[in-house]
Amino acid sequence: MPASRRRFSQEFKDQLCEEVVSTSKTIKSVADSYGVGAETLRNWLKKYRQEHDTAATEAPLTGSERARLKELERENQELRAATAFLKKAAAYFARDPR
Repeated sequence: MPASRRRFSQEFKDQLCEEVVSTSKTIKSVADSYGVGAETLRNWLKKYRQEHDTAATEAPLTGSERARLKELERENQELRAATAFLKKAAAYFARDPR
């Protein structure tokens, strides 16, 4: 006998989607904790994000926020360059001595 299809209320779906969006929990961990399939939750989340367009509700950046963002982007670029250099140096020293 095939299992009957479970139905969930919209409030329950929104609650799970809100938990994924507002916390650092993964879709799989939230789905497992509530006994829902990860793909099912992923589909709910896709619809939730379309209905609740978070990008449109955010306020535009202020001058100080924009300056801070530019500073962080510059720092990120420097760190990426340093990481690339260290990877090359590690590869050089890891070579077989001849």
